[in-house]
Amino acid sequence: MFQAFPLGPFLVWTSVVFLLVGIWASTEFFLRLASSAHLSLQHFRDHAWVYLGAFLLCGRLFAVIMQYRVYWNDLLRIFIIWDGGFSFLGGAIGIGIVLFWATRTHRATFLQWLDVLLPAAALGSTFGWLGLFFSGHAYGKPTDVFWGVTYDTINVRYAVPIHPVQLYFASFSLFLTFLLLVIRKYSKRAGTETLIGIIVASVGTFLLEYFRGDFTIPVFATTVDFIILISLFVSLGVFAAVELMLSRRMLLLFEGALLVVFGGYAILRSQLPLDTHELRFSQFLAVLALLATVVYVVVHRRRYPHL
Repeated sequence: MFQAFPLGPFLVWTSVVFLLVGIWASTEFFLRLASSAHLSLQHFRDHAWVYLGAFLLCGRLFAVIMQYRVYWNDLLRIFIIWDGGFSFLGGAIGIGIVLFWATRTHRATFLQWLDVLLPAAALGSTFGWLGLFFSGHAYGKPTDVFWGVTYDTINVRYAVPIHPVQLYFASFSLFLTFLLLVIRKYSKRAGTETLIGIIVASVGTFLLEYFRGDFTIPVFATTVDFIILISLFVSLGVFAAVELMLSRRMLLLFEGALLVVFGGYAILRSQLPLDTHELRFSQFLAVLALLATVVYVVVHRRRYPHL
């Protein structure tokens, strides 16, 4: 694969080039979308270094977590930031965390910013996945399809043709970018892009992850776990929606009931004879993101019916 190319006396990694192009394209796209939505960019000027630090730190952190086997055997490698281990999605999440903190007292709500951040993150992820394809990271499972690719590198454990899953994700991210632009053109309320975008992204990620062949953190879940998880998020949504209508005593009773039911299940879960399903860590995160987004958008629309 075309992992690197010489540039004078230097060896330039292709993945880094795609990452830098993705950062530039997504930043430019984000600023244009924010301006068209009449969102103030002043706090970006005031906290530029904070946003940059959050992007780099969370991007590196997510990459280390996803490739924990590599870094666990060589902990000092965590600090070798030029090894190419970086997650664009993790960096976007870091930007989102700072945005949530910086916009708490602004007229524009965090959900309005998410409607802008999500398309930009999808565009940047397209370039990020292309970089992963050339570097041989996040590779796929063995396959017999004619478009399978073969890597001759130490970090890929297969010597046979494998799914170019990075290209699948890149194509999906590009499709999601254009889909969100179409939705943005016709949406009338805040959160439409975020809701539909996260649903599509979560479902797409959950399915495409089955083509991955690299190591990951395994998550063992049962069908009951998903039912309990959905019930928990629905309960939190109901709680957030009726919080101002309940007395202090009712709030304590509601919180106590949630703690007893869901805490009790967490304690007794290991004792129950339930069949488990192995998921990749990213698949589990996709499920959490989908549930959390649905609850957040519903609660936001109840609190801000004019947006």
